[in-house]
Amino acid sequence: MFHKEGYKIIFITMLLAVAGLLAIDTFIPIFWLNKLLSIGILFLLIIVLQFFRNPKRNTKVNTNHVIAPVDGKVVVIEEVFEPEYFKEKRIQVSIFMSPLNVHVTRYPISGKIKYSKYHPGKYLVAWHPKASQENERTTIVVENETFGAILYRQIAGALARRIVNYAKNDMEVIQGSDAGFIKFGSRVDVFLPLGTKILVNLNQKVKGGEEIIATI
Repeated sequence: MFHKEGYKIIFITMLLAVAGLLAIDTFIPIFWLNKLLSIGILFLLIIVLQFFRNPKRNTKVNTNHVIAPVDGKVVVIEEVFEPEYFKEKRIQVSIFMSPLNVHVTRYPISGKIKYSKYHPGKYLVAWHPKASQENERTTIVVENETFGAILYRQIAGALARRIVNYAKNDMEVIQGSDAGFIKFGSRVDVFLPLGTKILVNLNQKVKGGEEIIATI
């Protein structure tokens, strides 16, 4: 299964791949070069297909849990000052996605969207300390009765050039459902209330929509 954000790119890539293979077969008579170029085109097609894959995740909806919004590696767990929405200290958990990870963003909790804002910005590497405040990004706040407000931030990386965000103010959303997509390398920060019990460790790999990262 592929994510809808990839349909157009996949279609164009497949057309170009077919055209490229036909051109190679017609104009490159040298056997080894013909095969090498053909393999290269097929490899690029496979890379695009795997990037836009959207595997089904079995989310066990639980109001006491915060689940990982994306696949990737936990690169930050620390207490920080969140300046955009809360303007107070929060626990930040950051997950870095490589180009090989699934890039679907999923809602970390069920609740109501209280804030959703897009910020244009730079394209620093996603693990850069200033990426959270200076890169292109979207900030989304979801609120429910158990956790109160949870903020997650989609951050574009050095390769990412488009962030897709489906969250709109006052929407009611379900934990684990599709919240958006970040194309070609990125990171997501989650800001949790102080006192939240963190259930993941630095450098741990997590699976979006299934892995529980924190509990109240």
